[in-house]
Amino acid sequence: MASLVPASMFFTRGVGKHRYNLQSFEVALRSAGIAHCNLVKVSSIFPAGCKIVPRRSGLKKLLAGQVTYCVLAEARTDEPSRLVSAGVGLAIPAGKGEYGYISEHHAFGMTERKTADLVEDMAASMLASTLGLEFDPDADYDERREIYRMSGRIVTTRAIVQSAEGDKNGLWTTVVAAAVFLME
Repeated sequence: MASLVPASMFFTRGVGKHRYNLQSFEVALRSAGIAHCNLVKVSSIFPAGCKIVPRRSGLKKLLAGQVTYCVLAEARTDEPSRLVSAGVGLAIPAGKGEYGYISEHHAFGMTERKTADLVEDMAASMLASTLGLEFDPDADYDERREIYRMSGRIVTTRAIVQSAEGDKNGLWTTVVAAAVFLME
């Protein structure tokens, strides 16, 4: 049996609007460049040794109909001017043989910046707890981020977020953000 451990991963995002809910989701996936794949949602582990590649090169490796594993966040609304956001965060450990964490979140009323901070925080907190780092979960993320950085055990965090306001005419508006795995 072939290994299902991804060799690389890329981030993508998109937004779609349509009068039908499902088709707005399809348009958002098309905007993200992954509508032609059979997406399988997976949970939160960033494999040790997995490389992050640019979106453009990652998209070139996908084939129509391919079963594609991803961590996917999505949010939809048909309420005019309602803010929706979807984000994916990543925390990578310093140790080369250690795995990292990916988090996803979708929300109403959260800006891109707040969503990005939240998904980075969630990924870093999951990784920190796995690494046995002592931190106050109720402390401000900026304070905890400094603890993580000072420990030298978490090397980087990042996020990709898509937000949009609901269409003024009531069309369905969908936002997606994804970490897409490539098996190579």
